[in-house]
Amino acid sequence: MSAELVTNSAPAARRPPVIYHIALELAREPGHPFGDRDHAYHLYLPLKPGGEIDAEGWRRSRAACRVRRLRPNQPEISGRILHGPGGHWIFDYPPDAAADDENGFRLEREHFVPGEYVSIREDDGSLHAFRVISVKAL
Repeated sequence: MSAELVTNSAPAARRPPVIYHIALELAREPGHPFGDRDHAYHLYLPLKPGGEIDAEGWRRSRAACRVRRLRPNQPEISGRILHGPGGHWIFDYPPDAAADDENGFRLEREHFVPGEYVSIREDDGSLHAFRVISVKAL
């Protein structure tokens, strides 16, 4: 990602928000001393200039906001990203998916900038740290 997020010169209320592809990989933790690039998430969200999730942009572009989850030896699962009660962000997978919904731990406060870390509470209830690998405007 460049030093500045992409902006558009049209008034904010009229232009569609820029959607970013955010790649996350499991960070170092017990059992994964080097992290795990095969345990990953790909988020598609609008971001503010500092890298925070743009909740207003999400409201205007919900259909474009989605998640892809990858885990070793499991099929990829895709779902929607929802803005839940208290400002929490939820990964909502299809009802027929093997996974229950997951949520980001304080994602509303995080900065999606390469090298930073974010936490996700996965479907089994465990909390894992993920490193932001890349952030690219679509």
